[in-house]
Amino acid sequence: MSIKVKIVNDPVYGFIRFPEAELMRVIDHPWFQRLRNIKQMGLAHLVYPGAVHTRLAHSLGACHLMGKALDELKTKNITPDKEECLAARLATLLHDIGHGPFSHSLEHTLVGVHHETLSRMMMHRMNSEMGGMLGKAIQVFDHSYPSRYLHQLVSSQLDVDRMDYLNRDSFYTGVSEGVIGYDRILQMLTVRDNELMVEEKGVYSVEKFIIARRLMYWQVYLHKTVLGAEMLLINILKRAKELATEGKELFASPALKYFLYKNLTEKDFEDSPEHLDHFCMLDDHDVMVSIKVWQTHDDKILSQLCQMLILRKLYKVLLSSESLASILVSKKEQVKREFGIAEKDIHYFVFEGVTSNSTYNINDELIKIETKSGLVKNITEIEDSLVNQTLARAVHKNYICYVQ
Repeated sequence: MSIKVKIVNDPVYGFIRFPEAELMRVIDHPWFQRLRNIKQMGLAHLVYPGAVHTRLAHSLGACHLMGKALDELKTKNITPDKEECLAARLATLLHDIGHGPFSHSLEHTLVGVHHETLSRMMMHRMNSEMGGMLGKAIQVFDHSYPSRYLHQLVSSQLDVDRMDYLNRDSFYTGVSEGVIGYDRILQMLTVRDNELMVEEKGVYSVEKFIIARRLMYWQVYLHKTVLGAEMLLINILKRAKELATEGKELFASPALKYFLYKNLTEKDFEDSPEHLDHFCMLDDHDVMVSIKVWQTHDDKILSQLCQMLILRKLYKVLLSSESLASILVSKKEQVKREFGIAEKDIHYFVFEGVTSNSTYNINDELIKIETKSGLVKNITEIEDSLVNQTLARAVHKNYICYVQ
């Protein structure tokens, strides 16, 4: 019996194919379809209006790149069998399934469980539903499968996840600095002693990849207005949680209300499957419709913060590598005076923090290069490597957010 091949018209890669029935079974699952309603870049569309693509589109794109990577390895007599290829594709497809709406904002406020932990829990639940079909994919995801390079393709400093989000995010934001030569990188991949690495002639493409990631972080992901919008959302959810803890009545969808009025830990999720069921009903719409309604809430702090977000009256943000302590004091006094904010509430309207961009982490699993002479070196050891000189240095910046 012939297998029906699913073809998706992706604006980044063109027509991409999903011929495996197992992949389609996962794609059609309600928990995966939920990712249609979660934006990949959170509130970045408030700065880059085109950045409204979804985590579902990213997951499909990463799965596509995984297929291309495996095809390239097969041409070099590195031959993962059919089951391993399927497992790697499934692991890539599911790598983001545990993300909630505005993922990091939610993790800091309402759901105190990391998205990777939730992904793992969801994969195990789906595996039970699907008769063990995801068993090998979970091993690849968990780094427990013997073929180590398969996990490295899913999650490492040179993985298909990063390749897709750089390509996709640069496409939808219009920030061309994020464009990478993913085809060239995929063609240069090889495996030695079960480790993923890059042939030496692909070094410059990898450097470009790392440079693109650095530029995208400062120009897009950590853009000061995007940072201010994310911090505003965090403060809205913190205030809502504070009011809920005090027993105040708040409008919310059933899924959002469940987490507003409960304080759940990772152990709670492990002990009671119902918490995961409620989490899987949450998406961007639950949060945004609540924020629209909270604009008229009796609590002046919550209503003002929500109005700021809906009307795009975002925090002003100062970013500097120098200390901003003296400016923080003056801004607090100014805001208290001009807006009549009480001392106990000022932290919602003026606050400081630190953000960082570790483009290439030398303390993480390093990108390895197979030299023409057959030696294996870390990319930081390659002569004249930019990664060695510049890009391996983490950059930290202080910031102040304040209303104006």
